[in-house]
Amino acid sequence: VSGNRDVIAEEEIQVEIQQRVLGVFPNFYTSYDWNASPLGKKQKFELAYHAMTDPMAFAGAGVLAAYEHLNQVYPAYEYGFEGYNHRFWAEYGNDAISRMITSAALPSLFHQDPRYFYKGTGSVRQRAQYAIVSVVVCRGDNGKRQFNFSRILGTFAAGAISNLYYPSANRGASLVLTTGLIQTAGNIGNNLMREFLYKRISNQSKNGGN
Repeated sequence: VSGNRDVIAEEEIQVEIQQRVLGVFPNFYTSYDWNASPLGKKQKFELAYHAMTDPMAFAGAGVLAAYEHLNQVYPAYEYGFEGYNHRFWAEYGNDAISRMITSAALPSLFHQDPRYFYKGTGSVRQRAQYAIVSVVVCRGDNGKRQFNFSRILGTFAAGAISNLYYPSANRGASLVLTTGLIQTAGNIGNNLMREFLYKRISNQSKNGGN
Protein backbone atom coordinates (compact mmCIF):
# COMPACT_ATOMS: atom_id res chain seq x y z
CA VAL A 1 0.00 0.00 0.00
CA SER A 2 2.83 2.36 0.90
CA GLY A 3 4.51 1.64 -2.41
CA ASN A 4 1.32 2.38 -4.34
CA ARG A 5 0.89 5.64 -2.40
CA ASP A 6 4.41 6.72 -3.29
CA VAL A 7 3.80 5.99 -6.96
CA ILE A 8 0.57 8.01 -6.93
CA ALA A 9 2.26 10.90 -5.09
CA GLU A 10 5.08 10.91 -7.63
CA GLU A 11 2.57 11.03 -10.49
CA GLU A 12 0.81 13.94 -8.78
CA ILE A 13 3.89 16.12 -8.46
CA GLN A 14 4.88 15.38 -12.05
CA VAL A 15 1.57 17.01 -12.98
CA GLU A 16 1.98 19.84 -10.46
CA ILE A 17 5.44 20.88 -11.64
CA GLN A 18 3.93 21.53 -15.06
CA GLN A 19 1.37 23.97 -13.64
CA ARG A 20 2.08 27.57 -14.60
CA VAL A 21 0.07 30.77 -14.41
CA LEU A 22 -0.17 32.33 -17.88
CA GLY A 23 2.18 29.58 -18.95
CA VAL A 24 5.07 31.33 -17.19
CA PHE A 25 4.77 31.67 -13.41
CA PRO A 26 5.08 28.49 -11.32
CA ASN A 27 1.97 27.15 -9.63
CA PHE A 28 3.65 24.00 -8.35
CA TYR A 29 2.21 24.04 -4.84
CA THR A 30 -1.50 24.07 -5.71
CA SER A 31 -3.39 20.79 -5.72
CA TYR A 32 -6.74 20.74 -7.51
CA ASP A 33 -7.41 17.19 -6.32
CA TRP A 34 -9.01 17.37 -2.88
CA ASN A 35 -8.28 13.64 -2.36
CA ALA A 36 -4.66 13.80 -3.46
CA SER A 37 -2.31 11.25 -1.98
CA PRO A 38 0.06 12.65 0.71
CA LEU A 39 3.59 13.39 -0.46
CA GLY A 40 6.49 11.33 0.80
CA LYS A 41 9.76 12.87 1.94
CA LYS A 42 11.27 12.37 -1.52
CA GLN A 43 8.41 14.20 -3.23
CA LYS A 44 8.54 17.12 -0.76
CA PHE A 45 12.23 17.71 -1.44
CA GLU A 46 11.76 17.17 -5.17
CA LEU A 47 9.01 19.79 -5.34
CA ALA A 48 11.09 22.25 -3.30
CA TYR A 49 14.07 21.72 -5.61
CA HIS A 50 11.95 22.45 -8.69
CA ALA A 51 10.64 25.65 -7.10
CA MET A 52 14.11 26.82 -6.04
CA THR A 53 15.75 26.21 -9.40
CA ASP A 54 12.94 27.44 -11.62
CA PRO A 55 14.02 30.41 -13.80
CA MET A 56 11.22 32.51 -12.32
CA ALA A 57 12.75 32.15 -8.85
CA PHE A 58 15.87 33.90 -10.13
CA ALA A 59 13.81 36.44 -12.08
CA GLY A 60 11.76 37.27 -8.98
CA ALA A 61 14.90 37.77 -6.91
CA GLY A 62 16.26 40.02 -9.65
CA VAL A 63 13.17 42.24 -9.64
CA LEU A 64 13.14 42.58 -5.84
CA ALA A 65 16.87 43.29 -5.79
CA ALA A 66 16.41 45.99 -8.44
CA TYR A 67 13.68 47.64 -6.36
CA GLU A 68 15.86 47.55 -3.24
CA HIS A 69 18.85 48.85 -5.19
CA LEU A 70 16.98 51.79 -6.70
CA ASN A 71 15.49 52.71 -3.33
CA GLN A 72 18.69 52.02 -1.38
CA VAL A 73 17.04 49.49 0.91
CA TYR A 74 19.77 48.13 3.20
CA PRO A 75 22.07 51.11 2.52
CA ALA A 76 25.06 49.27 4.02
CA TYR A 77 25.31 47.44 0.71
CA GLU A 78 27.58 49.05 -1.86
CA TYR A 79 26.43 51.12 -4.81
CA GLY A 80 26.80 49.90 -8.37
CA PHE A 81 26.78 46.32 -9.62
CA GLU A 82 28.38 44.90 -6.48
CA GLY A 83 25.59 46.30 -4.32
CA TYR A 84 22.94 44.93 -6.68
CA ASN A 85 24.68 41.54 -6.72
CA HIS A 86 24.61 41.36 -2.91
CA ARG A 87 20.93 42.27 -2.84
CA PHE A 88 20.13 39.71 -5.52
CA TRP A 89 21.75 36.81 -3.69
CA ALA A 90 20.22 37.91 -0.39
CA GLU A 91 16.75 37.88 -1.97
CA TYR A 92 17.33 34.57 -3.70
CA GLY A 93 18.76 33.13 -0.47
CA ASN A 94 15.67 34.23 1.44
CA ASP A 95 13.41 32.45 -1.02
CA ALA A 96 15.51 29.30 -1.41
CA ILE A 97 16.18 28.80 2.31
CA SER A 98 12.57 29.48 3.23
CA ARG A 99 11.37 27.10 0.53
CA MET A 100 13.63 24.27 1.61
CA ILE A 101 12.77 24.64 5.30
CA THR A 102 9.02 25.34 5.07
CA SER A 103 8.19 23.07 2.13
CA ALA A 104 10.55 20.13 2.51
CA ALA A 105 12.56 19.77 5.73
CA LEU A 106 9.92 20.66 8.34
CA PRO A 107 6.98 19.09 6.46
CA SER A 108 9.00 15.86 6.41
CA LEU A 109 9.71 16.20 10.13
CA PHE A 110 6.14 17.09 11.13
CA HIS A 111 4.46 14.91 8.47
CA GLN A 112 2.60 17.83 6.90
CA ASP A 113 1.64 18.56 3.30
CA PRO A 114 3.21 21.79 1.95
CA ARG A 115 0.63 22.21 -0.81
CA TYR A 116 -2.42 24.45 -0.98
CA PHE A 117 -5.57 22.45 -1.61
CA TYR A 118 -7.95 24.41 -3.81
CA LYS A 119 -11.42 24.69 -2.27
CA GLY A 120 -13.46 26.11 -5.13
CA THR A 121 -16.83 25.83 -3.41
CA GLY A 122 -18.82 27.93 -0.94
CA SER A 123 -19.30 31.68 -0.73
CA VAL A 124 -16.57 34.18 -1.53
CA ARG A 125 -16.22 34.88 2.19
CA GLN A 126 -15.87 31.19 3.06
CA ARG A 127 -13.27 30.64 0.37
CA ALA A 128 -11.33 33.76 1.39
CA GLN A 129 -11.33 32.65 5.03
CA TYR A 130 -10.14 29.21 3.98
CA ALA A 131 -7.30 30.71 1.92
CA ILE A 132 -6.14 32.97 4.75
CA VAL A 133 -6.42 30.32 7.46
CA SER A 134 -4.47 27.88 5.28
CA VAL A 135 -1.33 29.88 6.09
CA VAL A 136 -1.52 28.68 9.69
CA VAL A 137 -3.54 25.48 9.24
CA CYS A 138 -2.46 22.77 6.81
CA ARG A 139 -3.29 19.20 5.90
CA GLY A 140 -1.28 16.57 7.70
CA ASP A 141 -0.03 13.49 5.90
CA ASN A 142 -2.76 11.66 7.82
CA GLY A 143 -5.37 13.74 5.98
CA LYS A 144 -6.39 15.79 9.02
CA ARG A 145 -6.21 19.58 9.36
CA GLN A 146 -3.59 20.73 11.87
CA PHE A 147 -1.57 23.74 12.92
CA ASN A 148 1.01 24.54 10.25
CA PHE A 149 4.17 24.19 12.33
CA SER A 150 6.19 23.75 9.14
CA ARG A 151 5.34 27.12 7.64
CA ILE A 152 5.20 29.22 10.80
CA LEU A 153 8.41 27.89 12.36
CA GLY A 154 10.13 27.65 9.00
CA THR A 155 9.34 31.20 7.97
CA PHE A 156 10.91 32.72 11.08
CA ALA A 157 13.78 30.21 11.07
CA ALA A 158 14.63 31.38 7.55
CA GLY A 159 14.50 34.96 8.82
CA ALA A 160 16.98 34.05 11.57
CA ILE A 161 19.33 32.44 9.05
CA SER A 162 19.24 35.63 6.97
CA ASN A 163 21.25 37.29 9.76
CA LEU A 164 24.24 35.39 8.40
CA TYR A 165 24.36 37.26 5.09
CA TYR A 166 22.67 40.64 5.56
CA PRO A 167 24.81 43.69 6.47
CA SER A 168 25.73 43.76 10.16
CA ALA A 169 23.88 47.07 10.58
CA ASN A 170 20.61 45.35 9.64
CA ARG A 171 20.97 42.14 11.62
CA GLY A 172 19.05 41.27 14.73
CA ALA A 173 15.54 40.47 15.91
CA SER A 174 13.98 43.17 13.72
CA LEU A 175 15.35 41.49 10.58
CA VAL A 176 13.91 38.14 11.67
CA LEU A 177 10.53 39.67 12.46
CA THR A 178 10.39 41.79 9.30
CA THR A 179 11.41 38.91 7.04
CA GLY A 180 8.94 36.56 8.71
CA LEU A 181 6.02 38.97 8.49
CA ILE A 182 6.75 39.80 4.84
CA GLN A 183 6.85 36.10 4.01
CA THR A 184 3.60 35.50 5.88
CA ALA A 185 1.83 38.38 4.14
CA GLY A 186 3.11 37.07 0.82
CA ASN A 187 1.76 33.60 1.63
CA ILE A 188 -1.69 35.01 2.41
CA GLY A 189 -1.77 36.95 -0.85
CA ASN A 190 -0.59 33.94 -2.80
CA ASN A 191 -3.25 31.70 -1.26
CA LEU A 192 -5.99 34.19 -2.16
CA MET A 193 -4.79 34.26 -5.76
CA ARG A 194 -4.63 30.45 -5.80
CA GLU A 195 -8.22 30.28 -4.64
CA PHE A 196 -9.74 32.98 -6.85
CA LEU A 197 -7.48 33.61 -9.83
CA TYR A 198 -4.87 31.03 -10.73
CA LYS A 199 -7.22 28.29 -11.86
CA ARG A 200 -8.65 30.59 -14.52
CA ILE A 201 -5.32 31.55 -16.03
CA SER A 202 -3.10 28.53 -15.53
CA ASN A 203 -2.66 25.17 -17.17
CA GLN A 204 -3.66 23.47 -13.92
CA SER A 205 -4.20 19.80 -13.25
CA LYS A 206 -7.24 18.29 -14.91
CA ASN A 207 -8.36 17.05 -11.52
CA GLY A 208 -11.20 19.05 -10.01
CA GLY A 209 -11.60 20.59 -6.59
CA ASN A 210 -13.50 19.07 -3.70
